[in-house]
Amino acid sequence: MSTLTIRLPDTKHQRLKAFARARGISLNKLVEEWATTALAQLDTENRYLLRAARGRPEAGLALLDKLDQSLRRRTPAKKK
Repeated sequence: MSTLTIRLPDTKHQRLKAFARARGISLNKLVEEWATTALAQLDTENRYLLRAARGRPEAGLALLDKLDQSLRRRTPAKKK
């Protein structure tokens, strides 16, 4: 395991500690969760870009249209 030192203004540090405390976790765990989320988003974006580079745009758009139609059938109509 590595140690990471960051510099933050005191007020921001206090607010982050209070935020972590409100969630019932340590500040260390909070930052670890944020890092995990950020890396998962990066991995997802990279996978998407790789697939998009070798894919067919028309097939992807057709799939999105199919998803859109499916969601419309499940979503109740809005009242006017």
